[in-house]
Amino acid sequence: MKLATIATGDGNPRPAVEVPGGLLDLAAALDIPSIKELLTRGAQALDEVSRLVAEVGDSKPGQHPAILAADAVRFLPPVPDPGKFLCVGKNYHGHLEELVRANLIKEIPKEPTAFIQLNSTMVGQDAEVKRPDGIVQFDYEPELAFVIGKPAYKVAAADAMEYVAGVTLFNDLTAREIQKREVESGTRFWTAKNMPGFAPVGPFIVTLDEVGDVNDLWLNCSVNGERRSRFNTSGQIFNIPKIIEHFSRYMPLDPGDLFATGSAAGVAIGHENADELFLKPGDFCVVELESHMELRTRIV
Repeated sequence: MKLATIATGDGNPRPAVEVPGGLLDLAAALDIPSIKELLTRGAQALDEVSRLVAEVGDSKPGQHPAILAADAVRFLPPVPDPGKFLCVGKNYHGHLEELVRANLIKEIPKEPTAFIQLNSTMVGQDAEVKRPDGIVQFDYEPELAFVIGKPAYKVAAADAMEYVAGVTLFNDLTAREIQKREVESGTRFWTAKNMPGFAPVGPFIVTLDEVGDVNDLWLNCSVNGERRSRFNTSGQIFNIPKIIEHFSRYMPLDPGDLFATGSAAGVAIGHENADELFLKPGDFCVVELESHMELRTRIV
């Protein structure tokens, strides 16, 4: 299934699932108020959604009261209010080398490390993100993210995928000149990653039964139609099970919590002509999970 959080003319967020005829409003059909609540209710609630998807079949807007046309809604981040949004960094060797060359890290991690993404920075599909005044080194970072599906605490890597609801996309927008200053001061670049709109996420959570092997997924990123990177998740230094094992050792994880798994090589800062590649007003950036979805963002 492909789960989403959408808004219509009233602006109120509501959970939805993609069906052949559009989007099935789960608030209307099943009285489920949010994706986080759907996950909290567990496997039985997800099975109920799956049964309903089968029942509506190819019904279209007007043929079923809870089906909405995809072009009549706005996609919000699929979990707009995660209890935790942790971004694992330095998780692909190629990107690690880029950061070293650019003096953006001072250590090589021996275990997963992460920074916190603030919920207030999250935006959804087709968001317009303003490049902050005075920022010229505005970079993109295409990443696979995953969503925790049930409470997880002290989980072994061998069991970790049982706690994953599905995957989504994340574009880790970054102000590199601020990041460099924060690294030099010994902080974890909280400001460089947490300006307004710096966390496009979505548009869907693709459940594991549909996405397949999370360790063999292709992502790519383009700007104005020019491909900037393409990579496979098999290149991760720490894969999803290892990430869950590491962070759940001492930190209980809850349904709806988000983890980003890091970017591979190919970001602007990694190129010799980086100044030409940094995002500028008018640029259109697309992150794609091949065969499943794309996340579109316009820079203004």
